[in-house]
Amino acid sequence: MKVKRIVSNIASDNQKEAKRFYGEVLGLDTLMDLGWIVTYGADDRMSLQISVMSEGGSGTPVPDLSIEVDDLDDALQRVQTAGYPIEYGPVDEPWGVRRFYTRDPLGKLVNILVHR
Repeated sequence: MKVKRIVSNIASDNQKEAKRFYGEVLGLDTLMDLGWIVTYGADDRMSLQISVMSEGGSGTPVPDLSIEVDDLDDALQRVQTAGYPIEYGPVDEPWGVRRFYTRDPLGKLVNILVHR
């Protein structure tokens, strides 16, 4: 047996705000929409990862999600323009990532990062 995919599930009745943050601000594709479940992702890429953390690194809380992007400055600008709060960073971390934390409209702490 091989794991083919890992999906993060977030419980929420607010699909409109989820679509705004994950679809419009972060630019993810809608991969499936059944009304009660909408899955966002990138058609061209799937990665398998799951992290178990005792802290978020540098004394930060454990984020609910970590999203790697190709352009952190653009992601930061998009998040700020959309009015989402920046709760940490942006900062260059000693383990080779540049990142910031924000809260999505569903209250989840999101770690947005780029590898340097």
